[in-house]
Amino acid sequence: MTSDFIIIRKIFVLVLFLLSGIFSYAQNDYVDSLVKHLKNEKTDTGKINDLHQLFLEYEFSDNIKSTEYIYKALELSKKSGYKKGLAVSYKYLGFFAEDTGNYEQAINNYQQSLKISETLNDKKGISATLGNIGSAYYFQGDYPKALYYYFKSLKLAEEINDNKRIVINLGNIGNVYKDQSDYSKALEYYFKALKMNKELDDNNGIAANLGNIGIVYKEQAVASRSKKDSLASNSLYQKALKNSLEALKINEELGDERSTANQLGNIGTVYHDLKNYPKALEYYFKALTMTKELEDKGGIASNLGNIGSIYTSLKKYKEAENYLLQALAIADSIVILKEKMHFEISLSELYSQTGKDKKAFEHFKNYIEARDTLINQDKSREIMNFEFAKKEAATKAEQEKKDVLAAAESRKQKIIIWSVISGLLLVIFFTGFIFRSLRITRKQKNIIESQKIKVDETNEELHKQNEEILAQRNEIENQKHLIEVHQKEIVDSITYAKRIQDAILPPIELIKQKLPNSFVLYKPKDIIAGDFYWMEEINNTLFVAVADCTGHGVPGAMVSVVCSNALNRAVKEFDLTDTGKILDKITDLVLETFEKSSTEVKDGMDISLLSIKFGLPGVINEEIKIQWSGAYNPLWYFKNNELNEIKADKQPIGKSDYRKPFTTHNIDAKTDTVFYLFTDGYADQFGGPKGKKFMYKQFLEKLKETLDLETDEQQQYLNTAFENWKGNYEQVDDVTVIGIRL
Repeated sequence: MTSDFIIIRKIFVLVLFLLSGIFSYAQNDYVDSLVKHLKNEKTDTGKINDLHQLFLEYEFSDNIKSTEYIYKALELSKKSGYKKGLAVSYKYLGFFAEDTGNYEQAINNYQQSLKISETLNDKKGISATLGNIGSAYYFQGDYPKALYYYFKSLKLAEEINDNKRIVINLGNIGNVYKDQSDYSKALEYYFKALKMNKELDDNNGIAANLGNIGIVYKEQAVASRSKKDSLASNSLYQKALKNSLEALKINEELGDERSTANQLGNIGTVYHDLKNYPKALEYYFKALTMTKELEDKGGIASNLGNIGSIYTSLKKYKEAENYLLQALAIADSIVILKEKMHFEISLSELYSQTGKDKKAFEHFKNYIEARDTLINQDKSREIMNFEFAKKEAATKAEQEKKDVLAAAESRKQKIIIWSVISGLLLVIFFTGFIFRSLRITRKQKNIIESQKIKVDETNEELHKQNEEILAQRNEIENQKHLIEVHQKEIVDSITYAKRIQDAILPPIELIKQKLPNSFVLYKPKDIIAGDFYWMEEINNTLFVAVADCTGHGVPGAMVSVVCSNALNRAVKEFDLTDTGKILDKITDLVLETFEKSSTEVKDGMDISLLSIKFGLPGVINEEIKIQWSGAYNPLWYFKNNELNEIKADKQPIGKSDYRKPFTTHNIDAKTDTVFYLFTDGYADQFGGPKGKKFMYKQFLEKLKETLDLETDEQQQYLNTAFENWKGNYEQVDDVTVIGIRL
């Protein structure tokens, strides 16, 4: 949890914003008075100050107005040569860039502000800007640079006795150490900050540091529990509760709703770890209520996930599933990988406990994907931090070299000056001491020579260090190249696998030739898919299927090849035409393939299989005969615009505990009948204004809306509806829909 020290400026403005409902008239009057004062102000300095104040008023409420005012202040500061105003303008531009997540731009603006403050020797401004740069690097996850600037800011603040800036930096440094799991260092700086907060009577700071101390004690308790040190673990949990409850009380008294919500969640987590589930739920639900009021999506997702996890522990599986799925949907919508990873593994464990192995496996694979993505991000950050450490070492070595040379040169100059002065004085006043002065000069020369030797030795050592750094850099470049090569090989392999998978899919032109009034909507989630569609014509009978294999991406595609091959063999090699018997046979073939593995494989597929037997050429009035069978996926068809549904057998093509023969359904269908074969990807997609699933009911409504359209128009309509619903959300599964009009 980020402390108030890092964003104390933002919190101050945010508090004013939250209170705007109460003091709206006063605020509007203040803004109006600023605008009026700006129009009447004669001096450039006064105008610049007014523009700065107007920027702060609109910073979090109106991006257009805030940028308008700050750029006017910037231009006027440049034009008038008002350097202090220019430094403030660049600082506020940094604030704005940081507020919008553009940390690189924020750093550039802070650096501009820093240079101007240094020319003005404004030590207070320099210290504050150094801290701002450190915070920008902290939010980027670049901890070495963040610490570097925080410590520089702290040192300067201590020199000028700026207690407010000192306590902010102490808290910020504690945050960095906490995020790096260096808990002893984190506590050291948090307690220093807490002590100063109490001396300054800063209740916001006291609450923030108490909360951070509580978090660190909780993390230490978890570490002790993993080492099976229950005594130390329980003691640390009690310390965590004590500090968090104190922080909660202060935040409630201050009316700080966001910090109160965070503390409620933290306390719930401690009770959760202690398996005091009633208490944990009490605090999680309080936190959830407050995060909803604050519209804090990250906080809402976290609390929903925590509640779902507790319900799983209590074996209240229906409630657990509801809360965890809500949490996952929000995590996907705002792309928080760390939280998504926790929700996916929690859902996998839930489904595993309830015997829903397929769903458990799906969520476990999603967890692995999220974890791998997070690891890759961390690795990139490690490389970046390592590069920074090398640069710092090189810079430090170069600076030391310059310092040694400068010191030697300075000493040399002083010695020469004093030698000349001494010689002149001795010549004028004490001619007899000339030889003594010469001896002194020679002795001083020897000192200079010895200093030169030391400088040479230092240069040699620095050269060795530079060579080592260069070797390390080359090694990192080699590793980076290897990673890029492996990544390219993987992408190339997957792309080639797509070509193989495309080869098993019937061409759209062939489908159109056999079924002119038909369409195929096929949208893989990844490059290759677990969904596939299939068509084959045997003895005047046309078979059409839509299948959903276990998984998506590479695993799903591999299973799809096995299942497609089984379909071909069932109708070609074994001459089967009855749809139920075809599904029985492909189940045997799929199981036979997977039983060759040394480990148990539960993969398989859901399928909707339709057969259409057309009349023989030249035979008058021979009726079309239609059969259908399905594994999990139902069949919908509209006859004279009336919906008919045939439910599928509740068993997959693959391993099943209670296997039974698949049912063959004979369908009485003449002309003006439309059949729809589909997988679950369309209905399961998250999106819309509230991030919910599309659901089968809405899918059916969309199909009804397209009944009077041509098949190509139906496909376009369904695709557009899907994309509009999905919006910025990630596609959750492969999507396949086939429509056939007789």
